[in-house]
Amino acid sequence: MSKDEKKSLSANLAKLAEIAKWFDSADDIDIEKGLEKVKEATKIIKESKERLKDIENEFTEIKKEIEPEDDLAPDF
Repeated sequence: MSKDEKKSLSANLAKLAEIAKWFDSADDIDIEKGLEKVKEATKIIKESKERLKDIENEFTEIKKEIEPEDDLAPDF
């Protein structure tokens, strides 16, 4: 995994914050520009969900590696 992929979740959250700030600070929102921002945010959210799922899968794999399997555990 590249360094950019590892940073992408934090970068995506920062971009979403910038988009939200743009909407909050605009007194008169241009509908076309607003639509562009919504589309950009939608893409960022989708990418972030995929990255979070990857992270969840990585944690699941790590958990499997450190937990003994039930069928290999000794009976007491």
